[in-house]
Amino acid sequence: MRNASSPPRRPAAPTPVAPAPAPVTATAHDAVTLQVIDEGSDGQRIDNFLARLLKGVPRSHIYRIVRSGEVRVDGGRVKPEHKLAAGQTVRVPPIRVAQRDDASPAPARDFPVLFEDAQLLIVDKPSGVAVHGGSGISHGLIEQVRAARPELRDIELVHRLDRETSGVLLLAKKRSALRRLHDELRDGATDKHYLALVGGKWRDDKRAVKAPLLKYVTAEGERRVSVSKDGQASETVFRLLRRWPQACLLDCELLTGRTHQIRVHLHHTGHPIAGDDKYGDYDWNHELARMGLKRMFLHAARMTFTHPATGETMTVEAPLPPALAAFVERLDAAKAGP
Repeated sequence: MRNASSPPRRPAAPTPVAPAPAPVTATAHDAVTLQVIDEGSDGQRIDNFLARLLKGVPRSHIYRIVRSGEVRVDGGRVKPEHKLAAGQTVRVPPIRVAQRDDASPAPARDFPVLFEDAQLLIVDKPSGVAVHGGSGISHGLIEQVRAARPELRDIELVHRLDRETSGVLLLAKKRSALRRLHDELRDGATDKHYLALVGGKWRDDKRAVKAPLLKYVTAEGERRVSVSKDGQASETVFRLLRRWPQACLLDCELLTGRTHQIRVHLHHTGHPIAGDDKYGDYDWNHELARMGLKRMFLHAARMTFTHPATGETMTVEAPLPPALAAFVERLDAAKAGP
């Protein structure tokens, strides 16, 4: 097995300051267009294909027109994860969306590199960075990487991390690599481990949580996930690593890859993640903030997968960010006492 964790080859740049909101006007794609899929787009997901085709259109809008059936593939409705095949015809409807008059290109930004070759770019994503733009976010990590690396014309996200989650993030430089890695993810052949600090006294050395998860939208328009018998099958294996009087550090192994899976499973067990503003404990989070924890304590620490070109088994690791490591030291110091 090859361990691909190594010192970053590109230093992380400071987080750019977002500009003040500007007035918006309506821009439009006024006519139905038909796009024939060529060999270069064979195997690409329809949402990724449309994101490239419709520059400036938010992904939230792309998902909406796909799910509503306005986008058709060979005359039929498809889901956002549908994979295109060469020769298929995609119907793209007229699109009218709000866009900034002074919409600026994504700022170029380098992220700490954990591994890179001709097929892959694997970065250590910081907390607070969305993986892509949309839903009120002008630019995400993928747009900033494309701006910094214009020569990587086909680079795409292999998977996603929540905005507040840090750690291992895979990007594919070639569509052939993207297809193979997506197949591996779909088949459950990857091994993904996260570190989470949770509240309460976790008593089991190892516990598997199987609880179906259902996505919904609140009255305020916020995306949420809950445990529901009508949801998708979901399973996470938790292993106890460290224990303090009011918190525990867990290794979280994802056996399925649902939205907010670890966060909702831990909330469901009564052990919310420290600093989680969606599913966490408000009062405890406030106390943790006074102690110096300014973010959610969830980190994608390790991922094992098969290299899409060589077939080699690879393990990529991202070290615990300094802010989280320092908070663990604070817990240790408080436990030790004066």
